[in-house]
Amino acid sequence: MQFRYLGNSGFKISEITYGNWLTHGSQIENDTAAACVRAALDAGITTFDTADVYANTAAETVLGEALKGERRQSLEIFTKVFGPTGPKGHNDVGLSRKHIMESIDGSLSRLQTDYVDLYQAHRFDFETPLEETMQAFADIVRQGKALYIGVSEWTADQLRAGAALAKELNFQLISNQPEYSALWRVIEAEVVPTSKELGISQIVWSPVAQGVLSGKYLPGAPLPEGSRATDEKGGAGAVKRWLSDDVLTRVQQLTPIAQEIGLTPAQLAVAWVLQNDNVATAIIGASRPEQVVENVKASGVTIPAELLGRIDEVLGGAVERDASHTATRSPQTREA
Repeated sequence: MQFRYLGNSGFKISEITYGNWLTHGSQIENDTAAACVRAALDAGITTFDTADVYANTAAETVLGEALKGERRQSLEIFTKVFGPTGPKGHNDVGLSRKHIMESIDGSLSRLQTDYVDLYQAHRFDFETPLEETMQAFADIVRQGKALYIGVSEWTADQLRAGAALAKELNFQLISNQPEYSALWRVIEAEVVPTSKELGISQIVWSPVAQGVLSGKYLPGAPLPEGSRATDEKGGAGAVKRWLSDDVLTRVQQLTPIAQEIGLTPAQLAVAWVLQNDNVATAIIGASRPEQVVENVKASGVTIPAELLGRIDEVLGGAVERDASHTATRSPQTREA
């Protein structure tokens, strides 16, 4: 396992992060979730990402149990705040001071830890003054409940405004967590250049494009039983955008490219995002321990420039690059 600095800080994390969105507390049984976490630890992963909204707080509880007994100083535990939790009342969502200060305590209790290494604004909150949000984060850092602060799916302008306020409050934003894959490159035009300027790294999710880049979905063929694309409660909607015959045919052409450097298509997809020097880590999820064991093999891989060019040629017009998509990730009004 290789390690990288997160943002302009001295904080190192594993370049493969284990994340439990869609799985822990919902899709898979707790003993399987624990086995996946154990596989991650055994493979050298030290960084774990979750959020209070995942499975309405259950995912944090499962992760806390799975990590219990591990040396805390050897782990990097990330969680997030924004989404609706609890009974989804009017203050159970967003980035108000009330919701942030209550949410961090709930997360720490469920994760069975005194602090999280990184606390992230899961989305941008248009209903709360940014000054209020950043002051709450500053107080949480000063209280020792979070060591670092990050955000998720913020636009370049939002990152710039947040970073400026953080600097005034004597802390810094060090990370952004966007979707990023060889098929979804919307951060490259604006978010990445701005982040480099501000000393912010990307913690990227869905590097395998919801499993599509693994090559398991075949053009013109039925969807594999038990796959995410067949699970309406577990992310099927997010997968559908990639299930056209054109996209799937292009993805199949990546297999021989992966084989040239001894990788599976899924490993190639994870290694691809790690070629971006603004990416600190790629989040992988798993419903089986074997998936963790396989995907960590992407760590430390260098994809030759010639192959990167061929990947671009193969995917061609299937790649989404429109930077405006980031702006639509944060809801204009709260869900609760």
